[in-house]
Amino acid sequence: MLPSPDELKRALEQLLPGVSLTLEGTVLFVGPKDLAAVCRCLKEQERFGLDYLANLTAVDYPTEHLPAAPEASTSGAAQAGRMDVVYHLYSMAQKHGPVILKVKLPRANPVVASVTPIWRGAEFQEREVYDLYGVTFEGHPDLRRILMWDGFQGHPMRKDYVPEDQDA
Repeated sequence: MLPSPDELKRALEQLLPGVSLTLEGTVLFVGPKDLAAVCRCLKEQERFGLDYLANLTAVDYPTEHLPAAPEASTSGAAQAGRMDVVYHLYSMAQKHGPVILKVKLPRANPVVASVTPIWRGAEFQEREVYDLYGVTFEGHPDLRRILMWDGFQGHPMRKDYVPEDQDA
């Protein structure tokens, strides 16, 4: 049986000292540098046995309006947005899940480790996120566009993407 999200977080922190994990509801946020280690642990530890990556996608947050620092309270400045890469993991052998992982990345240069070496099924999903959102997956065996043509400019699932006028 899969542990609760709180128990899962505590277990991962014991198994992987120094990892950056936070829990928001049932979602476990993992630091980008810790993603591969956490995913490998979740797959290889018999207790978890998360052998199936059902879904890998991204969410685009163009701007985050954070509380301004006291000295900048009149500026109304908003910080640059972020991209979240989202992973839904299951155990086919133990019939449990999902475990939802998210990685927060800067929107300007979203880069995270590929999980293709851990779950082969991530290969096309990472290519899709790369193509549509512009997230780079370091260590991916064949990171190139999968839906859009090579000369296509931009990433059509980003919220600031402006489609070209087909009638012009």
